[in-house]
Amino acid sequence: MDGSSSLNVKAFTKILKKFVKVSEQQRATDLFSEKVKRSPFSSSDKVLQLADEVECIFMKHFTGNDRKVAMKYLKPQQPRNTHMITFLVCSRALFMFALISLHIFLYGCNLFMWKNTRINHNFIFDFSSNTALTHRDAFLMSASIMCTVVAALVINLFLKNAGVAYANALPGALLLLSTGVLFCPFDIFYRSTRYCFMRVMRNIIFSPFYKVLMADFFMADQLTSQIPLLRHMEFTACYFMAGSFRTHPYETCTSGQQYKHLAYVISFLPYFWRALQCLRRYLEEGHDINQLANAGKYVSAMVAAAVRFKYAATPTPFWVWMVIISSSGATIYQLYWDFVKDWGFLNPKSKNRWLRNELILKNKSIYYVSMMLNLALRLAWTESVMKIHIGKVESRLLDFSLASLEIIRRGHWNFYRLENEHLNNVGKFRAVKTVPLPFRELETD
Repeated sequence: MDGSSSLNVKAFTKILKKFVKVSEQQRATDLFSEKVKRSPFSSSDKVLQLADEVECIFMKHFTGNDRKVAMKYLKPQQPRNTHMITFLVCSRALFMFALISLHIFLYGCNLFMWKNTRINHNFIFDFSSNTALTHRDAFLMSASIMCTVVAALVINLFLKNAGVAYANALPGALLLLSTGVLFCPFDIFYRSTRYCFMRVMRNIIFSPFYKVLMADFFMADQLTSQIPLLRHMEFTACYFMAGSFRTHPYETCTSGQQYKHLAYVISFLPYFWRALQCLRRYLEEGHDINQLANAGKYVSAMVAAAVRFKYAATPTPFWVWMVIISSSGATIYQLYWDFVKDWGFLNPKSKNRWLRNELILKNKSIYYVSMMLNLALRLAWTESVMKIHIGKVESRLLDFSLASLEIIRRGHWNFYRLENEHLNNVGKFRAVKTVPLPFRELETD
């Protein structure tokens, strides 16, 4: 059937559906449908003949008698924008919660390893052993988040297929539910942990006004690995607060100038907060030059991020080289701090070659493999200068994969950072170097 007649039939069908919805007269609709199907514009052979003649003339004069090419112009496939927008919005919400779930899962792995290697993390973080999360709690939270998100996604798809209005509002409702659980005042859903998390976040956001504790600096470092999550949260909030889920203007929260500026600020905030913490400790600890050097590491990360933003806006050869220079410098700075300062490795005088004198794990090769893995994952930024040409869906999946790798790198970093803190008090967060072993906790487990 000719394309125009198909569109006419489809238009009449939609009109009749609206008529049924308002008048509730199904019999009249069936009668009208039969008349539409028998109408000349729907079944006339003359229309089909004219369509064939147009196709033949177009193929002869414009496509060299190539019917396949001609049909691309005469009957182009219309993109299903609504479904694509639905997927992109839902995927952002899904990826956001998936990144949270992955981070909590890896924290559970950290808790499990710290417990088995007798690293007293509760003492180091100044947590109460009676209310602190165990690895089982972390795994349960991670699984619960992912089950809730998958259920919400399935419900969203069912609602979309059923034609329910505002089905796209479901991810926003999930975000509101999560916020409600976080601030819930009742003693359910790990209230002590939730309140501790909010207290630490307050200390981070207002870094210059609060004394920096071990838990504060540790959480701030986690945030530097969750910048994609913060940007997903910003997009989701924009999409639903602007009412975009009603009209589907996806570009409202992706191409607007205000959105770009806000995304720019969000990418800086975790590094900025961490730099402020270092400056606060620099002043508190008698102008310790190590704290100033640590702040410089986060400043270099901000500079590299700014240059990558500029390159994304103006991808010229000059800015390619600026990205390579700034990001390489920041990566070398970060790797030095990871290996030497945070983990205590690369000590040429150590009895354990290029490691440190005291080690908790018996198999030394694990440390060398971990250093190589940390090096590889620190180089994920190189994807930004490769300019891989892929579609929107593939781009989202690539972004999610890179964000997941950074979270994996952070979970991997966490273990060695706390091991070094346990053995050497490198952060100087406690008055004594000795840490009591968590024997009582091991017995209760």
